[in-house]
Amino acid sequence: MLPVIDTHVHFWKYDPVRDAWIDDNMKVLQQDYLPPTLQGTLSRNGVTGCVAVQADQSEVETLFLKELAITYPFIKGVVGWVDLKADNIEERLQYFQQFDMVKGFRHVVQSEADGFLANASFRKGIAQLAAYNYTYDVLIYHHQLPQAIDFVQAFPGQAFVIDHAAKPDIAKKELKEWEKNIRLLAQQPGLHCKLSGLFTEARWKEWSAADFYPYLDVLFDAFGTDRLMFGSDWPVMLLSGIYVQWKSLLEKYMEAYSEKDKANVFGLNAIKFYNLQGFSLETEA
Repeated sequence: MLPVIDTHVHFWKYDPVRDAWIDDNMKVLQQDYLPPTLQGTLSRNGVTGCVAVQADQSEVETLFLKELAITYPFIKGVVGWVDLKADNIEERLQYFQQFDMVKGFRHVVQSEADGFLANASFRKGIAQLAAYNYTYDVLIYHHQLPQAIDFVQAFPGQAFVIDHAAKPDIAKKELKEWEKNIRLLAQQPGLHCKLSGLFTEARWKEWSAADFYPYLDVLFDAFGTDRLMFGSDWPVMLLSGIYVQWKSLLEKYMEAYSEKDKANVFGLNAIKFYNLQGFSLETEA
């Protein structure tokens, strides 16, 4: 049976101060979300494993996720946080090399002021990642796409993935500008994109499957099935729907695609991109 990998989940012990981004419109998220809560959901949905992605910007977060991955083997990889602007960034990257499950890093750029991706110190840190085979998850809003295009072009050897398809404004059905920029971005060789987080860009719990299809059409055309990866953005997705709804929506969308294409999007691309261990890729043949 082919592996299915959810490339984007979060875990936390809820802290109202640290997690202040979870406001009162998000009450369902104001509680602990830990691996035992997700494990049954993954199993019921035929998901083999997942990649845990940072939600807090601290090295403590990276170590917390690392410990969870040791305890719960279905967590196949960790995308942590490290201060990429730090003067001692090489030292910190060398430190994290001892943890095989740490596959890459992410910064919450969507919350930063315009121009952050052009910051010289930040770019100096990004330039160090490839030497350690670390990936980088690009978390931005759709209006930051022009900056992201310049950013990824500056690092042709770096393994990048765009989280949540750069958060298009599905609720307002705004497509044109996002499409133009996402297609330009997709021209960067090797750049991947996660089919995640789109539930919460639509009208929460008032969406229909058809709302997502124009955006999926663009993504599949621009990136192809070799550079797209399934992800849920659990538990944030619970603001707008449940796990089985998103996975089945993507499965329905891909109904006419080949088994190889489906295998790539739902698992094999993630295994290769994040260098996840314990899987055979012979199933591609």
